[in-house]
Amino acid sequence: MSSGATCIILTGFSGSGKTAVGRRVARLLGWEFADTDEIVARRAGKEIDRIFADDGEQAFRALELEAVREASSRKGIVVSTGGGAIAQEATRRVMLDAGLVVCLEARPETIYARLTAPAPADGAEAMVRPLLRATHGQDPLRRIESLKRERQWAYALAEWTVPTDGLSVEQVAHEVARAWRRFGMSSQWRGDSQVAATVTTDAGAYPIVVGFDIIEAQLASRLLQTGFAGRAYLLVDSNVLHPYGRSAQRSLHAAGIETHLFVFPAGEESKSLATATAVYEWLAERRVERRDLIVTVGGGVAGDLGGFVAATYVRGVRYAQVPTTLTAMVDSSIGGKTAVDLPAGKNLVGAFHHPTLVVSDVSALRTLPRRVVLEGWAEAIKHGFALDAGLVDVYEQQADALLALEPELTAEVVARNAAVKARIVTQDERETSGLRSLLNYGHTIGHGLETAAGYGRYLHGEAVAVGMVGAARLGELAGVTPAELARRQRALLERFGLPTGYRDVDAERILDAVTRDKKSSGGQVSWVFLDAVGRSSIHRGVTQEQVRQVLGELAG
Repeated sequence: MSSGATCIILTGFSGSGKTAVGRRVARLLGWEFADTDEIVARRAGKEIDRIFADDGEQAFRALELEAVREASSRKGIVVSTGGGAIAQEATRRVMLDAGLVVCLEARPETIYARLTAPAPADGAEAMVRPLLRATHGQDPLRRIESLKRERQWAYALAEWTVPTDGLSVEQVAHEVARAWRRFGMSSQWRGDSQVAATVTTDAGAYPIVVGFDIIEAQLASRLLQTGFAGRAYLLVDSNVLHPYGRSAQRSLHAAGIETHLFVFPAGEESKSLATATAVYEWLAERRVERRDLIVTVGGGVAGDLGGFVAATYVRGVRYAQVPTTLTAMVDSSIGGKTAVDLPAGKNLVGAFHHPTLVVSDVSALRTLPRRVVLEGWAEAIKHGFALDAGLVDVYEQQADALLALEPELTAEVVARNAAVKARIVTQDERETSGLRSLLNYGHTIGHGLETAAGYGRYLHGEAVAVGMVGAARLGELAGVTPAELARRQRALLERFGLPTGYRDVDAERILDAVTRDKKSSGGQVSWVFLDAVGRSSIHRGVTQEQVRQVLGELAG
């Protein structure tokens, strides 16, 4: 969404209610309404299914692009788009640049029931019915499931998603209007802080706040806004005790919150059951209760360790994250995955446990060692290539400014990455639909390299960068990833000072770690491959010989 967004654009599968909801949202806000399918049909002088039959899909998509561009260029308008519009690259760019894109989500069974119901009096959904006539001999429900699955990656790029199952048009419309008031009206960078995104889970929702020098000024007040009313237990990486651990401590003390401090040694070695046990004993001595709160301050190790302890102590206490590394800000602090490592592999003992709040102070990045900053860009670049083509453009066009940590641009990019991760987690909280698995792009070989090399030799982001190059190469061998895309990715990783190969690590040890990856099923490892810039998919059937070949190519 551009900083000057002045419209709402609705996307989602046919039957999700875009037209009816869009009209109601427009009335709620006092805006105009436009339906791009209606615009296309009016200009062509025939219905959508006749355009497909007479002129072909390419002709329809060209008309649709112009309709979306024209409608979204107007201020104060709600635009309902066709179910496949956001899956078209040129149209998608127009949508994401023009306004707040909201996806109306529904289960296939709900969609089928809506499409087979009697047509409403005003004909609001009349133009989606051709979908049921184009089943190609397939059962209509199976056709809906198949087509929806193909487009889900694109729907995930919307800035906000509203599940519509069981809701009335009025209820959905109010949710869309609420999203506009929260994000569309206040999503521009304000110079101090912003709620970059909100993660919605079965247990509730939590905000991700991004800002400059905000730990001491805002941590306590943001926590109190969540309803927290207990004691706080700070779990701090020794590298960031000064100044960030102390800043958090001062913020909590100033608000009258009873606060206790535990400092653990910096480094991946602390992400262990031994360290977790030490923290358990410290909490037990202080008689921590479920109403209390753990606050983690540091990078991914602090978040994973503290989150795991919070998930398992007294069967679960609340926790908040104050990430101080780029990797943690754009990725690991968001989504509720918590874990500790075993000698056999990373993150093998863990739980899903979402934080109450994430506060990312971008000013902390300027105090990090150069290597730690650079490794963080790997996760950000991963988000771009796997899920958001627009981010890749930003990285390529603004590399120098980002490497220099230009404040406003860096904050915008951190916030946008947080929003990408939040959208995916909201739609696939526990990695059941396969959508969240796309975030694992580059991690299969990456985790294998970390395990084989010994934790600490390669920083997580460095290993992921190597894993991305390896995944792209495997995608080439599988006929999925275009060679030019793989070259483009490698060039960008190198531009950000990230490794694209490894040295002095036994390839067979990497292969062994890969085959034991926790994402494997039935003895087969799931791989995420790039289909295009900003688009990825899950694949199986990669042989050990293919992996061995690619590992050989990656060896320096």
